Amino acid sequence: MNLGIELSAGAGVPLYVQIHDAISARIDSGVFPTGFRLPATRALAEQLGAHRNTVVRAYEELALSGYVESMVGRGTFVAERRVLRAPDAPQSPRRVPWSSLVSTITDVEPMRRLSRLRAYAGPNVINLSRSQPSSDLLPDELLRRCTEHVLRTRGAKALSYAPRDGVERLREVIAGELCARGVPVRMEDLMITSGSQQALDIVTRALVDPGDTFLVEDATYSGALNVLALSRARVVAVPCDAHGPELSALQRLARGRVKGLYVIPNAQNPTGRTMTAERREALIGWSREFGVPVIEDDYVAGIDFGGVAPPPALRALDRDVLHLGTFSKNLIPALRVGYLIAPPELRETLVSLKSAMDLGTSALLQESLAEFLERGYLRSHLQRTLPEYRKRRDALVGALTELLPGDAIVHTPTRGIAVWLELPVGCDGERVYDIARREGVLIGPGSLNGTHHRHCVRLTFCSSPAEALVEGARRLARAVEIAMNTDVRTSGAVLDVV
Repeated sequence: MNLGIELSAGAGVPLYVQIHDAISARIDSGVFPTGFRLPATRALAEQLGAHRNTVVRAYEELALSGYVESMVGRGTFVAERRVLRAPDAPQSPRRVPWSSLVSTITDVEPMRRLSRLRAYAGPNVINLSRSQPSSDLLPDELLRRCTEHVLRTRGAKALSYAPRDGVERLREVIAGELCARGVPVRMEDLMITSGSQQALDIVTRALVDPGDTFLVEDATYSGALNVLALSRARVVAVPCDAHGPELSALQRLARGRVKGLYVIPNAQNPTGRTMTAERREALIGWSREFGVPVIEDDYVAGIDFGGVAPPPALRALDRDVLHLGTFSKNLIPALRVGYLIAPPELRETLVSLKSAMDLGTSALLQESLAEFLERGYLRSHLQRTLPEYRKRRDALVGALTELLPGDAIVHTPTRGIAVWLELPVGCDGERVYDIARREGVLIGPGSLNGTHHRHCVRLTFCSSPAEALVEGARRLARAVEIAMNTDVRTSGAVLDVV
């Protein structure tokens, strides 16, 4: 169908306005009567030699003006004659067609999955998916003292922009803390970031071009999958055993051009396992042989229940390892302060990217955290919170072990903030998630952490007291029972485990 519309790119009038005005004039004159069907946007765009978004916007403007109405699955039709407004009535504002302008990168699968499975706890819902300390374990009074001291002694100097790589005082004290834990670092090698999430984002931006291969453990931190997906990396999962990534798989996967390997050696997220010393040494040997950078995430540093220090950090074995950490889990999420250690050859690139992204992490928060650490408050805070975390972990693990069917496997972590649960045979994590939400408990389905663990769920114990965790386990057990009974009645029609 040819509407007889001609566009003039050099007329100084936007093309979508020209289309809008040409069609509305034909409607006003009766050439296009009520019920007349306009061409599909794609067809009209091809006819006019215009971009489809241009036609979409013109049709949206026509709809806002009351000229047309769209019917899903049928098309766009001329609406009944509209009532003319009084001359002084305000015109309907034209709207930007956001749905046709949003970048396709926002629709990557990990982001869609996270959006689909994200739920918010109501007043009677127990949240076993929240990865932050409960409010009673946050040292608000200690932080208040430190912030007041900084404002009193530093004044306006604490209210300016921070240096690109972070406040030197904070970098010095963090470097000292890391060296005491066996992570060798100079203050000059360390930069402050807005949490470890930004540190990972910066590293990804520095290393990855669209289509580059990036390796992750076969179950890993969902935030890392999101960052890598947004960078358009080709994310490849490395099979893992109880000791860490399998070396035979790494050897095979490194034969192409690989830009990095992201690992969580301590309290691996989501499984909770700790990579053995032998596997760490072998991984570093692999990195050197194939020239693949290793990114080491130590997101729960200091949250240790076993009394035995983990094996040496990967950074302690090789100065080319990029090491990142945060104070969100072991201290205060709202600080949004993390850190990144990088080799000298990459550091300036990372600092420049960080500066371009946010012009620097809050100087006031950095100064307050430095004061907090210098006073030794972090050590005393962990001495207070670790016994409570251990109590909560034991309550959740005990209840799960008692209430779930015998073929469920509960992995008891020796450090960290979460329990990894392998569901009974035939149970799909997303199905259990949906039922559990209706039962009043939120959980983290394993599909958020990769496609290889749909039969698992991740349960955090840091944000609820022991009695709530026990009740949450009861509700989860009911959800598992319902899922198993439903699946039996539907002849085992559950999602396949990839």
